[in-house]
Amino acid sequence: MAGEWRVETFENAPLQIIDGDRGTNYPNQAEFLAAGHCLFLNAGNVTTTGFRFSDCTFITAEKDASLRKGKLVRNDVVLTTRGTVGNAAYFDDSVPFDYIRINSGMVILRAQAPALQPRYLYFFVRSALFHAQVSALRTGSAQPQLPIQDINRVEIPIPPPDEQSAIARILGTLDDKIELNWRMSETLEAMARALFKSWFVDFDPVRAKAEGRDPGLPKPLADLFPARLVDSELGEIPERWEVASVDDEFDLTMGQSPPGDTYNETGDGLPFYQGRADFESRFPKRRVYCTAPTRLAKAGDTLISVRAPVGDINMAGEDCAIGRGVAAARHKSGSRSFTYQFMRGLEAVFARFEAEGTVFGSISKKDFHAIPCVAPPRPVVVAFEMMVSLGDGRIEATTRETRTLAALRDTLLPKLISGEMRVKEAERIVGTV
Repeated sequence: MAGEWRVETFENAPLQIIDGDRGTNYPNQAEFLAAGHCLFLNAGNVTTTGFRFSDCTFITAEKDASLRKGKLVRNDVVLTTRGTVGNAAYFDDSVPFDYIRINSGMVILRAQAPALQPRYLYFFVRSALFHAQVSALRTGSAQPQLPIQDINRVEIPIPPPDEQSAIARILGTLDDKIELNWRMSETLEAMARALFKSWFVDFDPVRAKAEGRDPGLPKPLADLFPARLVDSELGEIPERWEVASVDDEFDLTMGQSPPGDTYNETGDGLPFYQGRADFESRFPKRRVYCTAPTRLAKAGDTLISVRAPVGDINMAGEDCAIGRGVAAARHKSGSRSFTYQFMRGLEAVFARFEAEGTVFGSISKKDFHAIPCVAPPRPVVVAFEMMVSLGDGRIEATTRETRTLAALRDTLLPKLISGEMRVKEAERIVGTV
């Protein structure tokens, strides 16, 4: 099969490499907006897994019109070429912005179909074959770069168009399901976060009852909330709720790192998490295991990074060992979802400990325990848990499924791109999954 394929350099392949506008009209910091006509990509928007739009900047229609180059059209591929080199994203119809421009650390790869299928090109630039060539070409030590003259030297295998389409369809099916899972998890997470804020930060049900309004809850739930706010050292809080500390409300375990010879990557012992580098989405990723753990966290405990930086939050998906860069917490009611959302809400508190560090930020067990908080009655916490636990369980199941799909995609991608695996075999494997 691969014998039918030709190999071309990017310079000779049926594609264009388009740079951004680097002229005098390039936007200055004051011209970037929180919302506007045209999305102006930043480095955080183009990741190893495609576009992410959690932090966006925009320019006006007038500024957009003043720029000569670097505007995306649908089915373009964006490639980062400075700093973080080699991240790629695909501008297909799922992207919710019509007008997008690249910044000066990116280029546009525009495939000329049908000779080169755009999504096949996208998967190629995500493959190990592409990244091996980029590693050899990359220049710059303090600021790695990949200039267009070097991108032109990259070699790409070009199967017949129908073969490209089949490869893109197989890998795209997996990618689309992963993206759908990610969006669903984000929606469920946002719903849980909004409910926590409504009940435990803004006290919406209490305010509604105090003002004679319907709190919008079933009567058994509404009856859990008082109808009056009272003054406290933390400001207004619901009547009969208390001001307490983290020590009063949560069981906290600070991590401790076992001897170095107890770690392995072969799965012997418990998964071991040392800090932020192990955290990923809501649940940590397995990196190493430990055969002689000294501090443990249970599945469902909230994990908090307590050293450099302080305050990154994850949740243990299984029983695990934690090192000195991690603490594990659980509300004394046993509620896992309340704990997770509460710890996420301490962002400003954790930032203070991060800023106060000498060489790097950290928070001690004593300081962690002393953090003041509003303590709702246990029945309210239990009610919250019942409201969000189904969604949280779905996030956990979806995360596991997504990791399985991503592992399959990452296994198939280099085999398909190089011609090592036949399309029909890959279709059978994906169909089975």
